[in-house]
Amino acid sequence: MYQPTSEVLKRYAGVLINYALNDGEGIKPGEVVYLVTQAPGVPLAREVYRTIIRSGGHPILQIQDDDFKLIQLTESSDEQLKFFPDKYYRGLADNIDHYVRVLAEKDPLYLAEADPGKVILASNSVKKFRDWLDKKEDAGKFTWTLCLYGTEGSAKEAGLSTEEYWQQIERACFLDHEDPIEKWRAVNSQMNSILDQLNEMPIDKLHVKARETDLIVTLGEQRKWLGGRGRNIPSFEIFTSPDWRGIEGKIFFDLPLYRYGNIIKDIHLQIKNGRIVGARASQKEELLKEMIAQKNADKIGEFSLTDRRFSKITHFMADTLFDENFGGEFGNCHLAIGKAYHDACKVDPKEMSNEKFKELGYNDSPEHTDIIATGDREVTAILRDGSRKVIYRGGEFTF
Repeated sequence: MYQPTSEVLKRYAGVLINYALNDGEGIKPGEVVYLVTQAPGVPLAREVYRTIIRSGGHPILQIQDDDFKLIQLTESSDEQLKFFPDKYYRGLADNIDHYVRVLAEKDPLYLAEADPGKVILASNSVKKFRDWLDKKEDAGKFTWTLCLYGTEGSAKEAGLSTEEYWQQIERACFLDHEDPIEKWRAVNSQMNSILDQLNEMPIDKLHVKARETDLIVTLGEQRKWLGGRGRNIPSFEIFTSPDWRGIEGKIFFDLPLYRYGNIIKDIHLQIKNGRIVGARASQKEELLKEMIAQKNADKIGEFSLTDRRFSKITHFMADTLFDENFGGEFGNCHLAIGKAYHDACKVDPKEMSNEKFKELGYNDSPEHTDIIATGDREVTAILRDGSRKVIYRGGEFTF
């Protein structure tokens, strides 16, 4: 089976530890990095572990095996799935400064035989841990990044050989450059130019028009556009968390969604008064509806656009991390059902309470699932004075 070269893995690890964390600055000596990998990703995790040590950090390693996860989900009672070792996770949250997760599923559909309800229940059982880390991130004391290690199973789902799959990863993460960190910083600078212009525009609403899509997205008060920063490698999306109460219309997503060990295809959402009132899919529609039935998962937590000029991802990858950064011919637009991002707020999150975020229309939910559309679309900003300006067309921002 194809394996990436040691040089590629070293460059990958360098990007994750010396660029992605600390908002593009890399870790500082003495900081603690929680490194989690699925078992097939150990070759990359080994280089990440080494890079943490060489950069003066302290690694805490967890290796997860999908077989154990399947045993948990198929043989545990609901009470066992809801079990949360409070003291263990509290200590972990208090001690770590950063989190790196290596996604490396041997088979993206390994949970297909498990009850989706149990999968969702187990995922939600650690929401308290995620909330602790979110609070720490809001305080400026925690950063994170996700990355993908290509496996034969993932490549097969994407219709590629393992070598072709890795070629997509290498191009997308600039690992084919002698100094990928320098390239990332250059791209981040270009993205910041777009972010600056978006954040200066007095946008009231966005109007999204595309195939089977006619959607109004109200930005809301105190909103800020985000992008780059190292959260996820790769990350080319420019996004915000809109006021969920002001979203209205319909949207179609053409990319299959790999979630909870299943594939959901051809998703259509109908949104009225900010809530999803209609959800259709040509495959696994029942899972889609079960996801939306979770607390506040019938509301939108994120709106995002990717400019095709930045992303080198040209093929469906059967993995949300890469698919939500798809470049291709027309870039992509995606929504996330569920949880919003607190850092998409112009007010310092340290000065905000959960109640204040709620008052501004930031959604909170145990769910956060990105659903992606890659067709051509036009996005028009409706400004506060009533004037209109096209900001995205043909897969590119217009400025």
